[in-house]
Amino acid sequence: MEFLIVSGLSGGGKSTVMSILEDSGFFCVDNLPPVLIPKFAEVCLAGVGTYERVAMVCDIRAGEQFTGLFEAMDALDAMKFQYKVLFVEADTAAIIKRYKETRRSHPLITEADSLSEAVEQERTAMEPLRERADYIITTTALPVQKLRGQVLDMFAPNRKSRNEMSISVTSFGFKYGVPLEADLVFDVRFLPNPYYVEELRPQTGLDKGVSDYVFDNPITQELMEHLRRFMDFLLPHFVEEGKSALVIAVGCTGGRHRSVAVTHALCEYIQGLGYAAGENHRDMTRA
Repeated sequence: MEFLIVSGLSGGGKSTVMSILEDSGFFCVDNLPPVLIPKFAEVCLAGVGTYERVAMVCDIRAGEQFTGLFEAMDALDAMKFQYKVLFVEADTAAIIKRYKETRRSHPLITEADSLSEAVEQERTAMEPLRERADYIITTTALPVQKLRGQVLDMFAPNRKSRNEMSISVTSFGFKYGVPLEADLVFDVRFLPNPYYVEELRPQTGLDKGVSDYVFDNPITQELMEHLRRFMDFLLPHFVEEGKSALVIAVGCTGGRHRSVAVTHALCEYIQGLGYAAGENHRDMTRA
């Protein structure tokens, strides 16, 4: 079992870190009172197989109870419970800038004469915990993408497995609107349309007659070659970046013939590359 206590400076980036951890499979709990940590650890141990990876935030928002975190950690040590501490921080200027952008109040602002003083008071209060941390991440000049990579390097070192990213390839009809969840959209309305062939009109792109009609055309063959090369290039970069889900949408006019045939072929190719991919045909059965 992996049990991670996440703490650090307000405005340092803990929320972003927790989102990354959650995306990578951690069960995440925010702002748990320190006194409850040992009990929570017992619950996690009792739920064998349910809580294999847990991350919880405990920080200065707990107020006077925050000092109880050290007692909680001592209790975990006495239980011989294995845990790690991740401390997230940034320099004062970066934290002030973030608070100005979000217009939120610092937890210690009522105890200080200025925001900068509140940040420094928190930094002083958190120093003993920082010294006990197993990991420290400084986010001052760290873009979100690089922060994600750093967090995943620490806690998901095997993320580069292709099965870590779920891919959905869906066909649709432009007349019904582009899928809102789509990350990539390909328009195949330039391909020859089986709709205008009377015997093919009632069929779908999953039927052999329609598929043969679409793929016997050199333009379709050239399109598929471009799509395959694009997938070869793009998908490994998405995996490297830590993307957990990708939606590829392929559209034609009605979403019944061309887009369905291309979606099916593209999904099969992506599966052949070793990715966890599934296909969906949103508008195929519409009149």
